[in-house]
Amino acid sequence: MGHRRRAGDPRSRRRRGARPAGPAVPLQPARHHPQRRLHRARGSDAAVAGLGLSGRRAHPAGAAAAIEPASTGAHQDTTMHDTNPGLARLLGIMARLRDPDGGCPWDLKQDFSTIAPYTIEEAYEVADAIDRGDMAGLRDELGDLLLQVVFHAQMAREQGAFGFEDVATAIADKMVRRHPHVFGDVDVDDADAVKRNWEQIKQAERAAAGDTDTSALAGIARGLPEWQRAVKLQNRAARVGFDWPGALPVIDKLHEEIEEVRAEFAAVAADPDDAAAQDRLEEELGDLLFVAANLARHAKVDVGAALRRANHKFERRFRAMEAMADADGQTLAGQSLDAQDAYWNRAKQAERDA
Repeated sequence: MGHRRRAGDPRSRRRRGARPAGPAVPLQPARHHPQRRLHRARGSDAAVAGLGLSGRRAHPAGAAAAIEPASTGAHQDTTMHDTNPGLARLLGIMARLRDPDGGCPWDLKQDFSTIAPYTIEEAYEVADAIDRGDMAGLRDELGDLLLQVVFHAQMAREQGAFGFEDVATAIADKMVRRHPHVFGDVDVDDADAVKRNWEQIKQAERAAAGDTDTSALAGIARGLPEWQRAVKLQNRAARVGFDWPGALPVIDKLHEEIEEVRAEFAAVAADPDDAAAQDRLEEELGDLLFVAANLARHAKVDVGAALRRANHKFERRFRAMEAMADADGQTLAGQSLDAQDAYWNRAKQAERDA
């Protein structure tokens, strides 16, 4: 899922290729930070101002010392300062950005709900860097994602709820608790046993927390991308035996759903103003996609990875079409559909011949 950045968003940037040295994370461009408010330590005013930029360019020497925790209105986790100065510096930067006295107006305006879409987007950008095998990009994208965690933790600290150290402690405790075969005396035979044990521990944790939902489907986040949630629902149902016996029956079901979609398309075509028919079409298309996700699950194919691969293939071939048309002194927009199809077939053939 991704969330498209709107024009004028301070986080807007070109997606790939040569990246401008602008904020790839939810920080206001440096020129919007009141330089006079930043403490002068070993760096110049210009060096200090550079702290408003993302990790895509090197921070000026000495700039780390120029950030101090906000004196009022914001708080900073300092326990890890001695053991991890880089993390302490990042926490200090975020505290300063959120300081009501001289902080960044844009950052101060944000709340959990406005930052959440960017958190999701940064997670997808991490996956994209992994897909491309771009280790330098992965380092940067992991930093962007880490900043999202720091941003949320800072806002929670301001409300007196928790801070970054609490987040780190909670996940560390959870990892120990859910790996009793490593940190305890539980024996497991393979990775599948680890997964089963993990789910049992999760269920026990939910019960201990007072969660009365005992369904096999409990705990599946509604905020997940729908294809991912579909697979999780199917996996949970399969654990109690509610599943197709194999991939072939799912393929038969897929054909059945296609015919139902075909029938609803005909109904909509017969009366485009029929809202009920349009609603049924949406429902049947949803059923079709749900079964397609189930087929991928039975084939042990990651739905997201498969769709990303298809997207990349389409983009690659379409760009090749554009290049071919340009070489012919044409544009795709000026071509008939038959001519565009011819370019598409040439692009496909060029891939096969490569």
